[in-house]
Amino acid sequence: MQLKQIKMAQVKVGDSVKVHYTGKLTNGEQFDSSEGREPLEFTVGAGQMIKGFDAALPGMKVGDKKTVNIPASEAYGEKDEAAIIEFPKANIPKDLNLEPGMQLTLSNAEGQPIPVTVTELKDDVVVLDANHFLAGKELVFDIELVHIG
Repeated sequence: MQLKQIKMAQVKVGDSVKVHYTGKLTNGEQFDSSEGREPLEFTVGAGQMIKGFDAALPGMKVGDKKTVNIPASEAYGEKDEAAIIEFPKANIPKDLNLEPGMQLTLSNAEGQPIPVTVTELKDDVVVLDANHFLAGKELVFDIELVHIG
């Protein structure tokens, strides 16, 4: 009797994959998960995911699970001070009751939406932060590879 070695497929750059994931901050606070949803599908190395998440997949096999810590530089980048702006209160509709933490959407000169967060209310201006809400943060992802192909 001869045993055949079955080689399990491993993820490589360019593969289409499906994963289940849970994203957390280093303090354990969860910010996203695929739990209760279809697995996330993307092409490894195509720039569809943050760098650190993409880099964690090559070499994984279907059924593999791993936890990866991703520094801010490999996630949503460091906070950009230039993305924090003071917006004149005079340009804000009077009926809009702003509070710190509130999410708003501005439009740039081309009409593209820019999500911002109200961070501070001053006398004449509102301080808005256009950084991604995870910018400057180290992220922890639990990843389970469910499909290659």
